[in-house]
Amino acid sequence: MRSLLKMGLFFFPLVAFGLIQGADIRAVESDAQALFEKRCSLCHPTSRPLSKNKSGDEWRQTVTRMKNYAGDRISDEEVEIIIDYLTEIRGK
Repeated sequence: MRSLLKMGLFFFPLVAFGLIQGADIRAVESDAQALFEKRCSLCHPTSRPLSKNKSGDEWRQTVTRMKNYAGDRISDEEVEIIIDYLTEIRGK
């Protein structure tokens, strides 16, 4: 019984850390999705880009072109987040 308790005390922080880390990843994904929806819907429905599959380079070209239309409503940092998000969910 005592050894099980020691094992539990050893492994609990590892498990807890893993769960916290997973939650952080999901939060980042959620933030990227929200940013994509907010910025890209300024000019068109989000279903438009979500209906495409493109490589990372192709998404970079597309999002950069869209930023040129949107001007200062989308920052360079936001462009990178949107490119990463689209490459992750709609990459080929």
